[in-house]
Amino acid sequence: MVMPAGLTVILAAGMVETDQVIEFDVLLLFFSASVLLGLSPGPDNLFVMAQSAQHGRGAGLIVTLGLFTGLLVHTSAVAFGLAAVFHTSAVAFTVLKFIGASYLLYLAWQAFRASASAVAKRVVRLDKGRLYRRGIIMNITNPKVSLFFLAFLPQFVDPKNGSLVLQFLLLGGVFIIATILVFGSISLIAGSISERFKESPRAQLILNRLAGIVFVGLALKLVASER
Repeated sequence: MVMPAGLTVILAAGMVETDQVIEFDVLLLFFSASVLLGLSPGPDNLFVMAQSAQHGRGAGLIVTLGLFTGLLVHTSAVAFGLAAVFHTSAVAFTVLKFIGASYLLYLAWQAFRASASAVAKRVVRLDKGRLYRRGIIMNITNPKVSLFFLAFLPQFVDPKNGSLVLQFLLLGGVFIIATILVFGSISLIAGSISERFKESPRAQLILNRLAGIVFVGLALKLVASER
């Protein structure tokens, strides 16, 4: 079957195909906007930058995968209407953002308490699973992400193109691809700084302190955020 100027949406879960699609020029516009949004300073890319500078480029890439997993949760929430809960419930929004802020403060405390001797012995070495979980927790405990998706994605959805759920999932997938490209680049750049100074305990200590400051700033920003 040949599709005119469009894309065939295939879901891995059920290999569902639809002849109603989002046009390529709309997807290209959405992808471009997603890249620009990924490049603009925000909690997630600053978090990736801090983790990469603190623990190396590999750590940043793993954290990026964790953030990607969190975006899958937010995409599903928007596609199936769960994000509306946080949009309408002040309690749910407040609880989730305080959980996220508390976790960021915990990471800041860990960064600040790392001594120069510990850094010199490379004691502060995190396993891949822990880094991956950091990315997931950082992303899913930020209710602003779901609300952003709830406001941003519908602008590129058209009921004439068929299932709204499939369109939301497709757009979410495109956004995730853009995010991986941008955050992956940030990981490599910030990680190169860590690699350059890894033999200097003092430089590593400074990077830890800077990462702690970034985590505190992100926590305060999250607490101050409103729906």
